[in-house]
Amino acid sequence: MSYALITGASSGIGRHYASELASRGHNIIAVSNQPTLLAETAEELASKYGVEVHTIDIDLMQPTAAKELFERCQRENWQVDYLICNAGILLFSTLVNTKPESLTGIISLHCTTTTLLCRYFGEAMKERRQGRILIMSSSTAWLPYKNMASALWYELRPYGVSVTTVYPGAVDTPLYKLNDKLRRLFVGIGIMSRSESVARRGVRAMLRGQRRLVPGFFTKVVIGICAIIPARLLYPILRIGPIRRLLERV
Repeated sequence: MSYALITGASSGIGRHYASELASRGHNIIAVSNQPTLLAETAEELASKYGVEVHTIDIDLMQPTAAKELFERCQRENWQVDYLICNAGILLFSTLVNTKPESLTGIISLHCTTTTLLCRYFGEAMKERRQGRILIMSSSTAWLPYKNMASALWYELRPYGVSVTTVYPGAVDTPLYKLNDKLRRLFVGIGIMSRSESVARRGVRAMLRGQRRLVPGFFTKVVIGICAIIPARLLYPILRIGPIRRLLERV
C-alpha cells in the first residue's frame, strides 16, 4: 500500500501537508516527537478523510532516526511514494551565542536526518522508478550558498523521481511566538503566509514535479533583494537595535 510520509506532521505546516495529502486520498505516515499531537492528527485525518494513518513518535535529531524510520516502513511494508521532509527548528541567535548541543541537534535535524531520509527513500523510489520528494527549506537559502535539493533533483530525475524544494519566508506557525494581534497584522499585510496555504501550494508543486516553489509575493521580493544586494550591505540592518537584541538572545 502506498503512503505519504511527513516529518513534523503533528503541528504547523507539517500537519497541513498531512491534511492536504489525506484530502487527496493518500494514506499517511505522520512523524514527530509529539505523541499527543500525533494521535490527535491521526484521529482527525482518519475520521475526516477515511484514509489509513500511522504515527511514529521519534526524535529526528538522533543520528539513527532516518535509518530507523526507513527500516520501520520496510518491516511494515509501507511503500512511501511521497516523502515530505518538513520537520525543523527555528532559532533566533548568533552562532557564538548558541549552545553547542543545540547546534548539533539543529544540524542533525536539518541536514543529517533530511539527507539520509532522501538517501534511503530516494533509493527505493529510484528502484520503483516513481516517487515524489518535498524538502522544506527557507528563503534564506537564496543567500550565496548551495543546497542539496538541486543536486538530488538532477540525480533522480532520469528515474521518474521528482524533488521539490519549498522556500517559504515567515509562516504563521507556533515556531513564531507572536501574539494574535501581530499574527493577524503580519498575515494581513503579506509578511507572513498562512501555513495551510504553504502546504496546499507545496503539495500542488510536488505533484506537478515542480523543482522549486517560493510561496508569497513578499518572500519573492525579499529573495530578489538578497540576490542583488551584497551581503556586506546587510550588516548595518543587523545592527538595528531590536534586530540585534533578537539575534544576540542566548
